[in-house]
Amino acid sequence: MTSWEIIHKAFEFIAEEMGVMLKRSAMSPNIRERMDHSCAITDVNGNIIAQAEHIPVHLGSFSIGVKSTLNVIGELEEGDMVVLNDPYISGTHLNDVMLLAPIYYNTKLVGFVVNKAHHVDVGGPLPSSLNPYATTIYEEGFVIPPVKVMKKGKINEEVISIIKENFKVPEVSIGDLNAQISANLNGINRIKQMFDKYGHENVLKTWDISIKYSKELALSEISKWGNGVGEDEDYLEIGDELKTIRLKVKVDENGIYADFYGTDNQIEGPLNAVYGVTFSAVSFVIRSLLGKDIPTNEGFYSVIKVNAPKGTIVNPNKPAAVGGGNVETSQRIADVTFKALSHIIAVPAAGSGTMMNVMMGGIYRSKYWAYYETIGGGTGARPNKDGVSAVQVNMTNTLNTPIEIAERYYPIMFTTYKIREGSGGVGKYKGGDGIIRAFKVLEKTRLSIMAERFKVAPWGLKGGGNGKPARVTIIRIDGRKEEMPSKFSTILNKGDEVIIETPGGGGYYSD
Repeated sequence: MTSWEIIHKAFEFIAEEMGVMLKRSAMSPNIRERMDHSCAITDVNGNIIAQAEHIPVHLGSFSIGVKSTLNVIGELEEGDMVVLNDPYISGTHLNDVMLLAPIYYNTKLVGFVVNKAHHVDVGGPLPSSLNPYATTIYEEGFVIPPVKVMKKGKINEEVISIIKENFKVPEVSIGDLNAQISANLNGINRIKQMFDKYGHENVLKTWDISIKYSKELALSEISKWGNGVGEDEDYLEIGDELKTIRLKVKVDENGIYADFYGTDNQIEGPLNAVYGVTFSAVSFVIRSLLGKDIPTNEGFYSVIKVNAPKGTIVNPNKPAAVGGGNVETSQRIADVTFKALSHIIAVPAAGSGTMMNVMMGGIYRSKYWAYYETIGGGTGARPNKDGVSAVQVNMTNTLNTPIEIAERYYPIMFTTYKIREGSGGVGKYKGGDGIIRAFKVLEKTRLSIMAERFKVAPWGLKGGGNGKPARVTIIRIDGRKEEMPSKFSTILNKGDEVIIETPGGGGYYSD
């Protein structure tokens, strides 16, 4: 391994260490247990130098969000740190609180550290701030523009007090925010140590080399696909309607060009995806299909060009609601990218296609509580192998919430947690099976679900069968069964049971 590779790998490990520190010091199970957070390092222009292998929908958005933030905030002094969650700047949704801090070495600005963490609740009318009925971001939660949470090394208590008064579980939110601050400070210290050890000019030169290397290696791998054009579409379930996401992908010697012309216009609902999410989903698919271990930095991202027309589901105008765009539409964008590329190269069949977002909250032991989790499903079968059952698929890379943790802190009792056998699509290679996860509530609770693939099943390829669609059933305490839609909010009374069945992946080849 050459000297530049050693330095490059060290920066990747710094990003990983930032993530470990964030996870271990966070207060919420969503970050501490599920690891719903991501960390990265950039140069002075916001170009990604290194990032940890965290959440796909976060990682690609850093390439967009950091530059957008720098365009808004102007110059940052040593010891400053910016907090924001405005999705039209940060690139995801309100729950993803982003912290950005400058790195100074010998009084000179050399780069930035950044992290995102999904806060379980950022205000708004419903628990966990993912509102199935939202028509603007103002009905989803509290919007934080880029403001300094730290000034010259000191916490800005005014910003903290505003967050405390607007996030519905402030003791948890401030704990998570402190974990994010600590992660960035640790990253800055580690990076300064690298500059001390290897020298200022040598480190900056390494950054340039690693970006160039990543671009060249990505183009080399993409060239093995051959030039070609693939076009296809997939659908979102909006009430009784289906909304179309259409994609044309061009592969040539310059890289990948993804054009979403023909995608339906933005909607009055939460499934619009800001540009950062759209770019993340496309880049995730490309990265996952490359055969080699390629540094995921600005060099890789530079070979992907995405045209997402303004005013559409995949690039809405502010203040369109976008909470579900990050968690659900991102999955559909990934699916349609795989599908379009299936006309050029071999790709997996569709995975479960939903994060199956579960949001709950209310008053318990005289305090407000909020709970959020996503539930995995089956991956699509591959051209030479079955799919994988009961995992988080594509744009999410989180763990599950352990039942023991959920039952300890919240008025929930789980009744079922198992593989949904037979839910994967049939074929020579079968799709992975989904999950059945059920629980009863022990106190009156507000439940919201935001999901997809209830009507349009995960598709198979080459004659393989579709995976089974999702299903949510509520069994009331009096025995009544209610079959629920893919997006809803309702009140659960003590003893009501919720049964969630996630989709299986599509099959590959006919039997």
